[in-house]
Amino acid sequence: MKTDVANRFIWYKGEIVNVNDAKINILAPTAQFGLNVFEGIPCYWNDEEKQLYAFRLDDHYNRLLRSARLIQINCPYSKDDFQKALIDVIKANEYDENLSVRQTLFVDGFGSWGSAEPVDMFVAPIPKGKTSSEYNKKGLNCCVTSWRRISDDTLSPRIKCGANYINSRVGQREALRNGYDTCIFLNDAGKVAEAPGSCFFMIINGVLVTPRLTDSVLESITRDTVIKLAKAMDIPVHERTVDRTELYTCDEAFLCGSAMEITPILSIDKYEIGNGCAGELTQNIHKIYLDAVRGKIEQFKNWVTPIY
Repeated sequence: MKTDVANRFIWYKGEIVNVNDAKINILAPTAQFGLNVFEGIPCYWNDEEKQLYAFRLDDHYNRLLRSARLIQINCPYSKDDFQKALIDVIKANEYDENLSVRQTLFVDGFGSWGSAEPVDMFVAPIPKGKTSSEYNKKGLNCCVTSWRRISDDTLSPRIKCGANYINSRVGQREALRNGYDTCIFLNDAGKVAEAPGSCFFMIINGVLVTPRLTDSVLESITRDTVIKLAKAMDIPVHERTVDRTELYTCDEAFLCGSAMEITPILSIDKYEIGNGCAGELTQNIHKIYLDAVRGKIEQFKNWVTPIY
């Protein structure tokens, strides 16, 4: 690593700059209204190959463009531009460790929440160990939050935009205030949706169960990865509506996301899950996930893009 986190380089409006030198107009719609869309792209260091791999870049960029389309902002960049910016800024920092890379399209200028442009971009990598505390825990004690997850007919969770994460914030703050690590949201029908910035899985009688994408769930790339890996491991997968009480009786449970990876849930509303530690299937899925993101599984080698 070339610099410390507080002085790392980011890609900003076509240039590599010190993070402290990247300035956004305080009246810009992104500052006032959270008018931006973004991706959190995981990159993993393969020590045997001395190579850093970005994970499922094309899928992340397809989702970024879908988010921009759905929120109706005019993106001036192509997927090739996205990838070049990401690679350039990682190389500028000389990173040789696991990273989380925030790639954000934001509305600048003097417009309002109704503006569609001007749109620009920043790309900001950070070592995984420096991300939020809930993303660096070995196990999670969760609650079901009293707040409901946003839905497709209010503010669609399909759009990965800054403003959507205020919904995650209110649930997370409630969880922390009450002594939990994080929370699980129910949707407006009272069924299980997801957690702040992560998707929910549980294991019942050897079957991996997760809420449907139409249950107020982000179209998560990590969720899709877990499903594909589980099927490759011959673990049955059911995508279905999940009742709240199932949370308290499942054999294992975990949250997953680009920053969260795969983190076991130890308890929900003080109901101990399994024996209160990471379950065997959860650990097995996490292991194969870590091999896949480091480019160690030939079957999934197309998921990784070398940086160096």
